[in-house]
Amino acid sequence: MPEIDLGTTPLRELNAALHRLSPDTNESHWIVDHPEGRHAIAAGLAVPITVEINGPVGYYCAGMNKLATVLIHGSAGVGVAENMMSGFVHVTGDASQSAGATGRGGLLRIDGNASSRCGISMKGIDIVVKGSVGHMSAFMAQAGNLVVFGDAGEALGDSIYEARLFVRGKVKGLGADCIEKEMRDEHKQALHNVLERAGFDGQIDPDEFKRYGSARKLYNFKVDNAGAY
Repeated sequence: MPEIDLGTTPLRELNAALHRLSPDTNESHWIVDHPEGRHAIAAGLAVPITVEINGPVGYYCAGMNKLATVLIHGSAGVGVAENMMSGFVHVTGDASQSAGATGRGGLLRIDGNASSRCGISMKGIDIVVKGSVGHMSAFMAQAGNLVVFGDAGEALGDSIYEARLFVRGKVKGLGADCIEKEMRDEHKQALHNVLERAGFDGQIDPDEFKRYGSARKLYNFKVDNAGAY
């Protein structure tokens, strides 16, 4: 189990070592100490390893993640798990803006709150936030699921496409073309599946959530809606 102290080892050296790993490596569990908010830690991973980071991280931690499990024991800066393809990223603290932005797959779990634009332009990623999310979350979200245990800020789901948003708390305001939608059995099952993958199996009742999604008026042009474009 390699243990790297970023107080003495350059970040570039750590990331280079992680990028050299092959899928069959026996160095499958890495410990990173004293991250101290450094940017792009464990970005671009493409092998099924686990990286545990003991402390807060800066911008784009675990960005472009593929296959790896990244456990952040602290808070994360802008763009954690940005453009994630697969794997699992878990933030035990809060996350700054644009968490999971443009993510195409995998699962991002945030135990604290997420700031504005959480899940912006998400394209298949699943995001579970135990706290609340800020304004413009799921802006232009195309696919995937955003699950929020707490509240959501202004303009939730603005210009949303086909992503599904599940919020247990209050929504301060919905964005353009985002509406509350019926919570049918298939949606409850989908939510249950995401919660199970995130480690909340049987702990949270899907019936406590409301579902939000696209009214499908903006991306199907109608002249009567021209003023909304």
